[in-house]
Amino acid sequence: MTQLAEEFEALRANLQGTVLTPADEGYDAARRLWNAEHVREPAVIVQPRSAADVQAAVRYAVAEGLEIAVRGGAHNMAGLSSVDGGLMIDLSLLNQVSVDPEARRARAGGGALLGDLDAATQEHGLAVPAGIVSHTGVGGLTLGGGMGLLTRMHGLSIDNLESVQIVTADGSLRRAAADENADLFWAVRGGGGNFGVVTEFEFRLHQAGPIVNYGIAFFDQADGAQMLRAAREVIPALPREVNVVIACLNAPPAPFVPAEHHFKLGYALVAVGFGSAEQHAEAMQRLRGSVAPLFEFATPMPYVAVQQLLDEPNAWGTYHYEKGTYLSELSDGVIDVITEQFPLKTSPLSVTMFYHLDNGYLETADDATAFSGQRAERYAMFVIATTPVLEALEAERAWVRKFWNALQPHAINIGSYVNGLTDPDEDRLRASYGTKYDRLVDIKRKYDPTNIFHRNQNIKP
Repeated sequence: MTQLAEEFEALRANLQGTVLTPADEGYDAARRLWNAEHVREPAVIVQPRSAADVQAAVRYAVAEGLEIAVRGGAHNMAGLSSVDGGLMIDLSLLNQVSVDPEARRARAGGGALLGDLDAATQEHGLAVPAGIVSHTGVGGLTLGGGMGLLTRMHGLSIDNLESVQIVTADGSLRRAAADENADLFWAVRGGGGNFGVVTEFEFRLHQAGPIVNYGIAFFDQADGAQMLRAAREVIPALPREVNVVIACLNAPPAPFVPAEHHFKLGYALVAVGFGSAEQHAEAMQRLRGSVAPLFEFATPMPYVAVQQLLDEPNAWGTYHYEKGTYLSELSDGVIDVITEQFPLKTSPLSVTMFYHLDNGYLETADDATAFSGQRAERYAMFVIATTPVLEALEAERAWVRKFWNALQPHAINIGSYVNGLTDPDEDRLRASYGTKYDRLVDIKRKYDPTNIFHRNQNIKP
């Protein structure tokens, strides 16, 4: 043990950042993960302050035979952003975001959170497509693809990625872009954390906000099937400036929800408009259709506030499990499954969500990135269990699996968006990536032949 401590002292001497062992103050906070189900005990945690620190940490771990985990926002559902007995690279100090409003470019450190990125870019009325929980890490979300409220207008996060700085398994720092290490750049746009530790992302930005139009219409459980049948006709025909998320959930105890509907089980259409107020109002009217909602609420709202609306229901310290799938349409059979299976959940925090992927999502060629979803119009569906206590998680996990299994006869294939793969196996990864899988394996062999970076949706070399 003394020898090991001395080795960690040598590691400390080579870093500008922080090295934490179980004996150090701050270790327990640093090892904590968003999904409280997973409690890991790394032998050592490195909090780098530079790309050079990341290089030193990777080289040290490889030399000492320590398993590596990479922690960005710590939101990995399966707890893969930490490790028992290995070395965790905690990127939280690399959270700087710089914006060039004239060039419409942003550079985000590998440990930046979506809230960091939104805050910095919205100072200039600019944004990049990203997720909808602001304490999610930019890195994990982007490397898998990155869906969000701007996807209908401008595609995925990876479709707006200009370059990355990445530390590969040999400890080298490389730039990957269309004009440099192009194979690596292709792979990191959808291939997850398989190829190294990204220390910086460079994004193209788009005009958005700072005020957008937010609206929610909440429908009674009994009206779910009718609402979903109406929504499948209306949503694809809406202007691309209006993005609608379909949510199956319990009504929140929010100020805009009438008290008699707090926690009521039902179905919601959440519409965020980036165009005019009149366009948004017309979209809300069309979404309402012939089905009367129990309540609805619409208001102009700062984009950064909209991006934070789901932060509290997805707070740290809760317990989670998720499975996702792709659906070509909301067929009558799919709607029957949804309305039969969704009400069987027991936790009021568990939800089911759908993104309709069209317009901007379709404007990047399928083979241009490693993304695990064909660029054809579809729904991405996520069945997410969330509970405040561990004792309730197993029942919710069983609900997710039963729901997902019932959907499979209607799904595009057994694969999924890799950011929604909580417990992936090689068959599901192959199905998710399709013909891209073998190309990813070849690139993995080139940059990580011994699979140093395997705590992820792993592509084995």
